Amino acid sequence: MKAFLITLLAAILCTQPGGSLKCYTCKTQLSNSNCQTSVECANGTTACKTDVINVVGLFSIINKECAATCEQRFQDFTVGKQNVSCCTTNGCNVNGAGSVAGSYPTLAAGLAASVVCVLLRNGL
Repeated sequence: MKAFLITLLAAILCTQPGGSLKCYTCKTQLSNSNCQTSVECANGTTACKTDVINVVGLFSIINKECAATCEQRFQDFTVGKQNVSCCTTNGCNVNGAGSVAGSYPTLAAGLAASVVCVLLRNGL
């Protein structure tokens, strides 16, 4: 019986103290600097989720939230890209910029296409 009580006490002492996951949250922001509000998530939250939609390389829309479930994914559409990332430690979704990596080549291509359109319209 003593061994059981010692094992039980050790198990209780070795577990992490109760507490909710803390994530950064924001809705439809154009800049990660506007996504710096940290909240304590509700019970049942397993991940911090960041969803970045890059529209034709011109701008990004950032959403961050506490999520009960989260599936990482990347989708490439004709008019943009969507990247959903998930993490599981306090404040791990502070940086949304890594989620839009690769947008600079798209931005350059969009800018070049705009210049070509202007030149063609002006007959140059």
